[in-house]
Amino acid sequence: MPQKRYRPEEIIAKLPEAEVLLGQGKKVPEIVKAIGISEVSYYRRRKEYGGLSVSQAKRLKDLERENARLRRAVSERRACKALGQHRSSQRHRAHPRDDEDALTAAIVALARRLGR
Repeated sequence: MPQKRYRPEEIIAKLPEAEVLLGQGKKVPEIVKAIGISEVSYYRRRKEYGGLSVSQAKRLKDLERENARLRRAVSERRACKALGQHRSSQRHRAHPRDDEDALTAAIVALARRLGR
């Protein structure tokens, strides 16, 4: 059975419920059973989303995505620098010319006729 992936909004909505139950004196295993997650997930989510509003959580996720994109760009730049190539050469896709086969055949014919 696949596990359900909760959106940040859903997680933030469940954390106050858990805090209320914790304030009422219930133990963490009872709380996580009531809100439907594991104990490890509860502690991890409390650490990540504790005290955040929904808009702050969305902003956090957007910043994490942007950070990952920038990390990839920096690593690409470092790799190109180490190889001594320009970055655009890594993105270039070669498009063969329409007359490529005819040119290749002509070159081969000349090489056969004239030798090396």
